[in-house]
Amino acid sequence: MHYTDRPALHVGIIMDGNGRWAKSHGLARVAGHARGARRVSEIVRVCPDLGITHLTLYAFSTENWQRPLTEIDGLMRLFEQYICGKMAALRSHDVRVRFVGMRHRVPEGLQKLMARLESHTSGCSRLNLTIAIDYGSRDEITRAVRNLAGQAAGGGLRPEAIDEARFGGALDTAELPDPDLIIRTSGEQRVSNFLLWQGIYAEYTFPPEPWPEFTAAHLRREIEAFGHRHRRFGLVDEPEPGPQLGGASG
Repeated sequence: MHYTDRPALHVGIIMDGNGRWAKSHGLARVAGHARGARRVSEIVRVCPDLGITHLTLYAFSTENWQRPLTEIDGLMRLFEQYICGKMAALRSHDVRVRFVGMRHRVPEGLQKLMARLESHTSGCSRLNLTIAIDYGSRDEITRAVRNLAGQAAGGGLRPEAIDEARFGGALDTAELPDPDLIIRTSGEQRVSNFLLWQGIYAEYTFPPEPWPEFTAAHLRREIEAFGHRHRRFGLVDEPEPGPQLGGASG
């Protein structure tokens, strides 16, 4: 199969299983996150070769703040280390990086690094990498509703002008196409508040490998499987046969 025959243009990944992988290896949970961060680099490098133009990674959810403080602190340090260590490489590989979510709630130093990376890679185009940090789809939708309601209350927007396109434009992902394929590693079969609006027609897959073990070969396997799926978007494969024209012969 040639991947360009039927590419998954936008792939979202819920990078699950870091903590369980660490526990299975007798390590602290933060060690699993560190191993997972190294896996990101491999996946990002291979995406363009698989026909992927957009990659969205679920790095930290709005619910993750409920985890132990030591784990949260370790994750924030890992994010900072990843940005500092990969900034030059991401630009040299023509990867544009965006962040979505409630970024104002992460440490100020990390906020500055996120903005710097976005600016540093703003001219890149081979791969669009979106990292969801302090992101939750319900929160995103609530903020969009609040934004549009405020515009309507202020007289700047007629309620009847709010359609799907207008609403989508109020989301964090307004500049991105909807995902074609969403992958959740570690075999858990749930969406966990990730791209609920955007992913209504995405194909989903739940490979058993935890994120620290999810390699480029595994991603290639998922893209190949996606290539064999038939996406109908609510339509039928072909029209029902209609009545035949003309009279009966005989």
